Amino acid sequence: MISPVGSLKRSLFGAAAGLVWLTAGANPAMAEQVPTNNPSDSQNLRAQIQALTSLVQSISQRDQQRIDTLSAQVNALQAQLSQTASAQRQAMAAPADTTPAEAQNGLPRALQNATSHTIASVAPQRTEDEGFGIPRIIQNSSHRLTMQSADGQYSIGLTGDVQIDAGGYLGFHPDSKAVGPQQLSDGVNARRARIGIAGTAGPWGFGLVWDAGNSSDQTAKGIETAQIVYGGLRGAAFEIGYSNTFFTLDQSTSSNDTVFLERASPSNIATNFNTGDARSNAGVRFFGDRYWLGGYLTGPASGDSHTLTGERFGSFQRAAFQVLKGPDYTVHLGFGVDELIAPPNAGNGTPETVSLSDQPELRIDPTTLLSTGAIGTAANPARGGYVLDLETASTYKSLFWQGEFYKYKVERRGLPDADFGGAYGQVSWALTGESHTYNPQSASYFRIYPKHPFSLTEGGWGAWEIAARVSYVDLNSNFRTGAALATDPAAVDGGRQTGYTLGLNWYPNDLFRLLLDYNHIDYDKANGAAVKGAALGVPVGAESNAVSLRTQVAF
Repeated sequence: MISPVGSLKRSLFGAAAGLVWLTAGANPAMAEQVPTNNPSDSQNLRAQIQALTSLVQSISQRDQQRIDTLSAQVNALQAQLSQTASAQRQAMAAPADTTPAEAQNGLPRALQNATSHTIASVAPQRTEDEGFGIPRIIQNSSHRLTMQSADGQYSIGLTGDVQIDAGGYLGFHPDSKAVGPQQLSDGVNARRARIGIAGTAGPWGFGLVWDAGNSSDQTAKGIETAQIVYGGLRGAAFEIGYSNTFFTLDQSTSSNDTVFLERASPSNIATNFNTGDARSNAGVRFFGDRYWLGGYLTGPASGDSHTLTGERFGSFQRAAFQVLKGPDYTVHLGFGVDELIAPPNAGNGTPETVSLSDQPELRIDPTTLLSTGAIGTAANPARGGYVLDLETASTYKSLFWQGEFYKYKVERRGLPDADFGGAYGQVSWALTGESHTYNPQSASYFRIYPKHPFSLTEGGWGAWEIAARVSYVDLNSNFRTGAALATDPAAVDGGRQTGYTLGLNWYPNDLFRLLLDYNHIDYDKANGAAVKGAALGVPVGAESNAVSLRTQVAF
């Protein structure tokens, strides 16, 4: 194939040669036929021809230099374009858990989850004397865009996610017509609607995320994340602010990456004890490809009252390890403890109390079935407590397992401790061959990313995943069926809940996913106080079936 530069060079040389041939006479006989009056005229003419030939050669050399310069510039631009395209292809092909160098220093969670690569310049070149380079836009493997300074020391970018849930109860069957809810409502819920910014300034990172979601329940809108991170030590992060916490494997997994619409009830109860979302905290974590160690102090959550109240304070420690790791498999083990140091109270002389509860693993209807009620009275206030957590997870090619066991304890003055327990186990299989990859920053696993994004023109169908989960929680303590709660102040009648969930997930591309869940909940509870229509000790629980769909975009 003839290049435009080569064609231009041949045209100029051809024109010059043609001019010389016409002027100087390609045929010597024709030159001799030029009429002259004396020999000097012929010499003058030949001198003019030589001068003109020199001029043409000079012009040709000058143009050749220009052509060579342009050719070198074109070659350089082509090489740069080739390198950029190659870098982009490599970055887009990298697994979702690949962590950029700056992420190894502990960025806010809003900036985690992917590989970065440069995709565009956004400002003109400044000279070195002016102290500026070319700011650029970087894009991670899940297509989040961030503006970064030329030296990579400063960055800021948007982050956010939207989760729209719609669901209905196929059947709700209460055990009693006199005690407990008689029906649950269908509906639509903007489960999460978050927007925020996150960035870095040298070794420091920051994140600010506002959540306007939870349209159908009573969760207050407000700050989800307001955090400052120091990552000056590789593989470590010192943090302070409000954020999700890293206690339990389920909670450490982003809500954008969980296999089901909602986390399991025993996991929610564990984190609501003292950690959970939008929780004030300060601590440090150390992490690598095979280990995670962290300890934090925790306080009240965003939105908690600070007026004449005793605020909740506690701490947690967690250790997790990738005990086995290979190209096609991982085995994860971990344990943690969460201590409640100071239980909350409502002020004005009210006692310190603790309550353990959760909705039936769905957030369409805000009704809570499983609940201990307030544990603690004026005579026997809550003094503290703790949660123990044992976590497991493993992957083998497209299979993924995750499970945890919890023990909850509430300490009371003058009464025996209230002990509870719970556990869950879940398994998923990516039908299209993808894998859940490990996130070393939080010691958890990412969602799957499709190998072949959905496209009608290119024939891709995205990624498909099926999943199943079983969970169990027992919130009874010191309780005997048939005995009145009023006669035993140590007894807690929170009931027992068993949940079964089946899921079908579709990931059309890296940003969007749809989750379809079927939930069956068995809630068993014995009546602890005789009322009209419900004798002491009779069942007052319920059974429900629900189908729900989540449409999610996260960037």
